Amino acid sequence: MALTIIGDALPNMPWQDRPAGYEGVLWRDTRNPIIGWNPTPKTARIFNSAPVPWGDEFIGVFRADHKDMYPHLHVGRSKDAVTWEFEDEEIHMLDEDGNPYDSRYSYDPRVVLIDGVYYVTWCTDFGGPALGLARTTDFKTFTRMENICTPYNRNGVLFPRKINGDYILLTRPSDAGHTGFGDIFMSRSKDLVHWGRHRRVMTAGPVWWEATKIGAGAPPIETSEGWLLFYHGVQNTCNGFVYSFGAVLLDLENPDRVLYRTRNYLHTPQENYETNGFVPNVTFPCAALHDPGTGRIAVYYGAADTYTGIVYGYIPEIIEQIKSDSELIPGDGEEVR
Repeated sequence: MALTIIGDALPNMPWQDRPAGYEGVLWRDTRNPIIGWNPTPKTARIFNSAPVPWGDEFIGVFRADHKDMYPHLHVGRSKDAVTWEFEDEEIHMLDEDGNPYDSRYSYDPRVVLIDGVYYVTWCTDFGGPALGLARTTDFKTFTRMENICTPYNRNGVLFPRKINGDYILLTRPSDAGHTGFGDIFMSRSKDLVHWGRHRRVMTAGPVWWEATKIGAGAPPIETSEGWLLFYHGVQNTCNGFVYSFGAVLLDLENPDRVLYRTRNYLHTPQENYETNGFVPNVTFPCAALHDPGTGRIAVYYGAADTYTGIVYGYIPEIIEQIKSDSELIPGDGEEVR
């Protein structure tokens, strides 16, 4: 049966063909990094970023580290999803009663469209690193909703539709610092307020590139083979953490069930802008644009906590690679009640 990819047509998404002789399923944009140092007067670095289609153009929520080193969320706009213009002022949120509701810091956003509303998840300051949730329809007014969880947690990623009437959220419970552990968990909600039915989806390791911790990346993409999820994996070396990323297929109706999982990474720090920067040796995916008709995908990733890059691929090839290189790990999809 032919692969079906779910989503709206996106023929104007950015794209470059695979380089001649290149054998991998993901290849870099030759214009990388597409966002460099000091992109606005207020900001020093924009990297872990979440663009989405916006009419015939593109818009997104971006992590911007300010020149006082605090990270905040900023809106960016682009005609081609490669060259971006950013608002110098960070996003200021309101609570559901219309009162100001900002936090001391905000970073690593993901954006997903569900039933005509754009939802933003990010890591916020709530007595320590925790997950924030906001909604918008115009990227001008952002309503901050109830906090998803207590500290400590990161890498909150919503699925792009309800499953059996539930919103589905992936998280990575952590600690207050530079966490030396982490598995991917899943929670369900009927109303985006009350979360439960928690399940562990994936465990870290024992493959070395992801042996220390893992975390969900871009919002999952629905296909007839399952939910395609890019995720980052971390290796702890004598020179510090190294962040690479791979991919997994999750069951369509029970996404806590892992169907296939890449043994080898699909992308790892190699280029100078990935191995050198504010935090060296980091490639960290947060968003993906895809065109179902052509199977093309563009994955946006933070590089060395300094830059933003894009890698391209074909979804059918990526899925075939996941299946042919799969190695499930004990604990994947355990029903921990």
